[in-house]
Amino acid sequence: MMFNHVWGLLTHPGREFQQISQEKETLSHLYTRNLLVLAAIPVVSSFIGTTQFGWMLNDIPPMKVSMFTAGYIAIIFYAMLLAAVVLVGQVIYRLARRYEQRPSLERCIIFAGYTATPMFLSGLVALYPLVWLCLLAGIIGLCYCAYLLYSGIPTFMNIDRSEGFIFSSSTLAIGVLVLEALLAITVLLWGYGAHFW
Repeated sequence: MMFNHVWGLLTHPGREFQQISQEKETLSHLYTRNLLVLAAIPVVSSFIGTTQFGWMLNDIPPMKVSMFTAGYIAIIFYAMLLAAVVLVGQVIYRLARRYEQRPSLERCIIFAGYTATPMFLSGLVALYPLVWLCLLAGIIGLCYCAYLLYSGIPTFMNIDRSEGFIFSSSTLAIGVLVLEALLAITVLLWGYGAHFW
């Protein structure tokens, strides 16, 4: 179970990924029992933060978003987060095609879900949406996701560390592009939602 693995991923990821690779978790189990809840953390936090406190940047008065607009944006944001995990899983699957022990697409998406855990948890800071604090938490979450990717790929793919480094670097580069697109859309939705709806 992902919630059983969250603490392990944060404290001893190498050992935790060995345990995860031995489990026979299904994609439906990952989504219905774990990922749906984890992806809701930044969504609910952003909803509460933008409707109750508003985006805060320096001396500019906070920009609040109406409940209706925030609900609409939250649904789109939530769907994008869940789709991003699938997209990164597909990237891992496509990059793995040159290896003999290529994991299934389902296993790749499950792995992507586990590596995204720190990004989802960093979304808690959106409860009080200070722009600099959200950026800092996002950077820390991204760095820890990269660490999980680099430490988990060799175990997940059953390849040596040097091969894992190259594989992880390629996956990270594409994953960062996906994240940048997601962040750009999110900023447009949450930041300008107060003005357009």
